[in-house]
Amino acid sequence: MTAAPDLEPLRGRPGVIRLHGHRGARGLMPENTLPGFAFALACGVEILECDVLFSREGTPVVTHNPRLSPDMTRDAEGGWVAAPGPLVRALSLEELRRFDAGGLRSGSAYAARWPDQAFLSGVPVPCLDELAALLARPGHGRVWLNLEIKSSPLHPEHGPPPPEQVAAVLAVLDDYGLAGRTLVQSFDWRVLAELRRQRPSIPRSFLSELSGEGATPEANIHDGSPWMAGLSLAAHGGSLPALVAAAGGQAWSPHFGDLTAEDLARARALGLIVNVWTVNRPQDIDRMIALGVDGIITDFPGRVQHRLKAQGMSWR
Repeated sequence: MTAAPDLEPLRGRPGVIRLHGHRGARGLMPENTLPGFAFALACGVEILECDVLFSREGTPVVTHNPRLSPDMTRDAEGGWVAAPGPLVRALSLEELRRFDAGGLRSGSAYAARWPDQAFLSGVPVPCLDELAALLARPGHGRVWLNLEIKSSPLHPEHGPPPPEQVAAVLAVLDDYGLAGRTLVQSFDWRVLAELRRQRPSIPRSFLSELSGEGATPEANIHDGSPWMAGLSLAAHGGSLPALVAAAGGQAWSPHFGDLTAEDLARARALGLIVNVWTVNRPQDIDRMIALGVDGIITDFPGRVQHRLKAQGMSWR
């Protein structure tokens, strides 16, 4: 059996909070692209967060939305794709690679959220093996991958079944020797249960978002939730950290707005690594630093670096 990796590079410690570049560095560079990941690495980021979906052949590809977004995807002629955008799972890898994911459509609501993001051209959706090859290069041996498998129990048409998703991702990690420095996370806890069956040595991070006003469509914590793989919050006294620990998780990744000091203390007592998502505003970054989380997942790595340095802290 493969030995479990040393998780110390993911744990915070006095004076250190780990920095996860969300989709690379979405605030400044096109998300989930090789130029974006390379930029984050050049900034000194040592944990890259990425999203994985699957082409028609089942090849793992690095992109977030189940459909290619009309706000960030151009066709081979440079035109913006028509809404709602093609389903990634319906495209062959060859078809998918014809699209350009390097810029945001001016005037769109999504572009307005990221006014400082660079506009690039000729940037395809990368395969997971391309990102793995980047991290396997000399000089990147300290870098970890925080790999989110995008899976929905509500939309099985968005991807292959969890066993196939996990097997395809593991094949890439093994090919590039990255299994010892990859953390796998998902909102769909069926995927994490399957990963535990196939490769228990790889650490698993349970993404969570409480249901309620303003929650995203992936809000997964509620009674009878299909996202929770049959697990019950009530059976663990309403404690998410206790539930994650009982499910064999090594890490818990709550939305930063859901995290309380009490839950953080409980998670720490259970030995869990706590990484909060997605923290971008300086006041929110400061609050997470004050709480003492292990890791901050952010679209703006530089902001977190500056806030840490201002308090005499570091991210590595």
